[in-house]
Amino acid sequence: MKKFLCIVMMTIFAISSTAVAQEESSAPELSISGSVDAYYRAVLSGGSNDATEGTSLAPTTSFANQTGFALGMANVIIGMDGEKTGFVADLAFGPRGTDAVFLSTTASSSIVNQLYAYWNVSEKVTLTIGNFNTFLGYEVISPTGNYNYSTSYMFSYGPFSHTGLKADIALGDASLMLAVLNPTDATDFNPTGDYAFGAQLGFGGAYLNTILSDDFYQVDLTAGWDLTDALYLGVNATKAKDNFTGAALYVQNSFSDDFSMGIRGEYFKDEGVGAIALDENVIDLTLSANYSVGNLTFIPEFRIDMLSYDGFEESNDGWDVTDPDNPFTINPVYGKSLSSFTLAAVYAF
Repeated sequence: MKKFLCIVMMTIFAISSTAVAQEESSAPELSISGSVDAYYRAVLSGGSNDATEGTSLAPTTSFANQTGFALGMANVIIGMDGEKTGFVADLAFGPRGTDAVFLSTTASSSIVNQLYAYWNVSEKVTLTIGNFNTFLGYEVISPTGNYNYSTSYMFSYGPFSHTGLKADIALGDASLMLAVLNPTDATDFNPTGDYAFGAQLGFGGAYLNTILSDDFYQVDLTAGWDLTDALYLGVNATKAKDNFTGAALYVQNSFSDDFSMGIRGEYFKDEGVGAIALDENVIDLTLSANYSVGNLTFIPEFRIDMLSYDGFEESNDGWDVTDPDNPFTINPVYGKSLSSFTLAAVYAF
């Protein structure tokens, strides 16, 4: 695998050497953008809103998994965009940002969502080095990039970010990306000396993505099309070796410039990742609306997760004093479904 990755790196530089670098013809421009998000979430059935009861509070997906009023993150993205070169420093503060960089090893790197520099070698080739969010999957870390506020199982247990070198290559109507990467989510350095190969092929609104290492692979398909001026369809299907298999549909309809509604339907089977019980599956249906007031978007959302087994702890009556041999046994009651309501506010700037 290491010899193969060396060949990939040589290929990336060989592609870039086909163009001759030129000096910046204009001064690069500094940009500042980002978002702030917060939410209210309540369990409707199948669990509890009281974290002290020990019952299920949320599905085992990332973010938006607290009850009551809760914080997402403050996201500040600083960029310098020149004609030939540039950089992005993407900083995230708050629970959502902390969860997104869970393998960071230092306090300072724990606020770095992305940190990379790029070189537009030619009109068709761009080289990027550093830490960037994953190219696999349909959903992303920032709530401004997702329609639904809560996230899918496939997103939650797939990669969040990569650190490495990648080449984006325009091929007419198609696109190609090749990358050499640290182990997944090892964002601030390589802890093992092992590397992975990443690739993405895009055409006609569809992207075939893969990541390969000595003992792991994930193959992923994402696609999205505007069926009409108002109706949008998105698709995601993925297979991660010894981890999970899943598929999802995203349907959204715009009723005005400021209001739309959409639904996500996902099937997810756990094959060893530990999201739910081994070899069991879950179907989640998420109905969301987006209502925008200027730069502020309100996202009311109803979600139900339906397991193939009794896995959500619905209630916990405390100590079982009816058992004389073991009077301090807890007898929880489990069910197959958990439903909740979320109202999120996302401000983008």
